[in-house]
Amino acid sequence: MALSESSRPRGSILVTGSNRGLGLGWVEAYARLGWRVFATCRDPDSADVLQQLAETEDNVSLHRLDVTSGAQLRQLQRELTDRPIDVLINNAGVYFERWGQDPVGSIDFEAWDETLRTNVLGPMRVSEALLPNVAASTQRLIVTITSHMGSIADITSPRDYAYRSSKAALNAAMVGLSHEVKPQGVGVLLLHPGWVRTRMGGDSAPITVEKSLTGMRTLVDTFNLEQSGQFLRFDGSAMPW
Repeated sequence: MALSESSRPRGSILVTGSNRGLGLGWVEAYARLGWRVFATCRDPDSADVLQQLAETEDNVSLHRLDVTSGAQLRQLQRELTDRPIDVLINNAGVYFERWGQDPVGSIDFEAWDETLRTNVLGPMRVSEALLPNVAASTQRLIVTITSHMGSIADITSPRDYAYRSSKAALNAAMVGLSHEVKPQGVGVLLLHPGWVRTRMGGDSAPITVEKSLTGMRTLVDTFNLEQSGQFLRFDGSAMPW
């Protein structure tokens, strides 16, 4: 059973890609609960909602982070020295698929490379860099927002090569990470948020940000270490590999 709003223990959470959509939803939800929220995004200067939250809420701080930038990540490490992070949300991601009239010869390999650097190396880079902060916390959980499109068993149509391969690689890397960090008491959870009505998901998506977040927050609240490495839909059902 999910904890009630009033009974949830307060902790600290860091969210990547938090300037809109699900990322912003994570920030707003945990800020309301009184958690210490570290909100990160590539361009804080244009993140108006996050800026307002950071200015009006003492428990929210805004940090610059492009997950592909080692220099920015090292700066974030310095800013968060000795700060525990109970829940690390790897939310930042991109979807680049550009096609011509013919599928043959029209794959944008530069976009594919950027997709892999952002969607695979980015979360792994962040997780490795901030692992000491997570391990020093009470809840000790790394959450990675992935996709059903990373399920090889679920591929029933062509194209979307870059995004599918990036999420499949991300899932494999995170399961490996789950085995590495489990001795430290750190868990890793892979979540498919569903087809959500965001800028990436589009206006025709059937699931609202609120519904997706409610389900994912329940999984975060009730997580135990035996679930580490699992690939779950936002409603708690297991995703195929």
